[in-house]
Amino acid sequence: MNLTGRRALVTGATGGIGQAIARQLTSAGARVTLSGRRVDVLDQLAAELGAELLAADLADRSQVESLARSCLDVDVLVANAALPASGELSSFSLEQIDRALDVNLRAPIVLARALTAAMVERGAGHVVLVSSTAGKTTAPGSSLYSATKFGLRGFGQALRSDLRETGVGVSVVFPGFIRDAGMLHDSGAQLPAYVGTKTPQHVAAAVLRAIVRDHGEVDVAPASVRAGVKFAELAPAMSARLTRRLGGAEISRRIASGQVEKR
Repeated sequence: MNLTGRRALVTGATGGIGQAIARQLTSAGARVTLSGRRVDVLDQLAAELGAELLAADLADRSQVESLARSCLDVDVLVANAALPASGELSSFSLEQIDRALDVNLRAPIVLARALTAAMVERGAGHVVLVSSTAGKTTAPGSSLYSATKFGLRGFGQALRSDLRETGVGVSVVFPGFIRDAGMLHDSGAQLPAYVGTKTPQHVAAAVLRAIVRDHGEVDVAPASVRAGVKFAELAPAMSARLTRRLGGAEISRRIASGQVEKR
């Protein structure tokens, strides 16, 4: 899809990754609508990009529906918003579980349902679901987060198949560890030197590539991480043992500890 003159909705635009995506799509010619819980922090970005701002807390189902009604004419949906959800399942309250499921999984599904209907009528459009490598493989302390991100992958694959003949594309993007912004950065956790990272700009470039080239799935991680994910998909039990030996449980504990107040 050529993005020149197209309208694109980017959820989770408050964070650094969402902002990088918005800048990338604007540079490609799109007219961007920024959505987040706190639009006041996006005023400067909106002015910079000439973007529209729409406040929405995606944990509030009525606000998700309101956002959808306001964006029925968008050509591109980038479902980027997500809550951190690392930690042992027992450490989450029922309310926190519901919030993670609502924001990370339900909201993208509801938005896609609402917005693709009009895209199909126009015969063109694209949906990008920002998942995670945690949506392909698991690590200690990732049960809830992986549940939401695995869910996005399955949803995206099936929706892409359903819309195959309509002119509407669906892509799932899988970032690994992202430095400078995002959940890892916000947690303050330090990774071992052998764990490679990418930047928010890499994620943004992957989102653009997915839309323009209509890729079903795009990974955003160094080659070593991508190889590890592929190994985990082929041999999950063996990969889990290796992950623990390499200190995966401690890494997850650090990340979860830094995310407790942000759930």
